[in-house]
Amino acid sequence: MTLQSALHTLPREWQDWVMHNLERSCEPEGMIDIMVRDGRFERQFARAAVEEARFGAPSTEPVAIPDIDTSSNTVQTPDRRVNVVFSLKSPRIVVVGNLLSDDECDAMLAYTEQKLVRSPVVSDTDGSSAMHSHRTSRGAMLQRGETELVARIEARLAALMQWPVERGEGLQVLRYDHGNEYRPHYDWFNTEQPGPRKHLERGGQRFGTIVMYLSDVEKGGGTSFPKLGLEVQPKKGGAVFFANVDRYGAPDENTLHAGEPVVSGVKYIATKWVRERPYV
Repeated sequence: MTLQSALHTLPREWQDWVMHNLERSCEPEGMIDIMVRDGRFERQFARAAVEEARFGAPSTEPVAIPDIDTSSNTVQTPDRRVNVVFSLKSPRIVVVGNLLSDDECDAMLAYTEQKLVRSPVVSDTDGSSAMHSHRTSRGAMLQRGETELVARIEARLAALMQWPVERGEGLQVLRYDHGNEYRPHYDWFNTEQPGPRKHLERGGQRFGTIVMYLSDVEKGGGTSFPKLGLEVQPKKGGAVFFANVDRYGAPDENTLHAGEPVVSGVKYIATKWVRERPYV
């Protein structure tokens, strides 16, 4: 049974039951248990129906996703001309240069240096943030439009990725010292796990990621894509963009990526995740 047909294949009384209990804020896992026990539905089918009711069915038609226009070698944003360095169609990956000026990079570092704390990861079980040995950087989360500089960069990113500012999370600035890394992971939320599913409620899936390099790095610290054999080396003012989903809005497993260990020097980056819907 396909996910997009699961909800409407249920008997009408069960469709009404699912919608009514979601409106009452019932726990989805408990609802699935009842459907398996009382309705004798297969668990996979019950989960598909509940998730369709919560988040909408996957599209069978192409959907709009963030992207960078690579039809020319440069992209003109409202306040800066950005260079296209490299592009890959599938998964969609674009490397750009001249996205940020040296002064903007330095100002971002000066603003966030005192805000840095150990970077967490999202728990698969309950969606909370926790420390993990796979991620050893320090970081600072910023609010959208927190300063004039942040707002200016966000407006530039919105134009570059052709995606509204309100559909983006706040910038996250990260510092990686010698040996610090972020082991291979996905940025999209796995709907099979209860923790990540909670984050979908605040703006839907993470459709895209852009990693901006705020410093050069003497050795190491690249952004790698293990399934593709690709590694992007840090270049101050440059960035790598990738779509986390395919053109139908489904998570793309080829977007597995990592922050490689810093061998020499210090790496600073600013990451922006953009969502399917307005992020609140």
